[in-house]
Amino acid sequence: MSDNRNPATRPLGTFSATDIRRRMAEIEAAKAAEEMRRQQAQEEQEKAVMAEFHRPPDRTPEQLMALITQLVNQAAERGQSEVQIYRFPNSMCTDRGRRINNQEPDWPQTLEGLPKAGYEFWDEHLRPLGFHLKAEVLDYPGGMPGDIGFFLTWK
Repeated sequence: MSDNRNPATRPLGTFSATDIRRRMAEIEAAKAAEEMRRQQAQEEQEKAVMAEFHRPPDRTPEQLMALITQLVNQAAERGQSEVQIYRFPNSMCTDRGRRINNQEPDWPQTLEGLPKAGYEFWDEHLRPLGFHLKAEVLDYPGGMPGDIGFFLTWK
């Protein structure tokens, strides 16, 4: 039988197993909330870069490089080795994304408009820095290739 007058045998109000489990749950919830905020910020940054590619080419390569540098640095800090930098409809490809879907080496020849300009930007400014460009179909509405994504990689 314990003696509640003795401090060594008295239950500690803030040190029960229930209190510790509650504190651990609070810490996990805070970590999850922070990760969600960070992920939302990353998604907003990716959207900003993609929006820049969709704008008419009135910005300098230096301005676009600054955006891409920020995006790549954020992804690298999270331990990632690629980041999506552009999304466009398959109608911007002469074959509606078929060559990209089949990973044919001549897929860049099918690009038109801004996607072609984006590819050329990578070829001229990012490829010499050791970055690779991966194109892939992002969705398949009705079983057919849909939007296309450009991913900058540094594996």
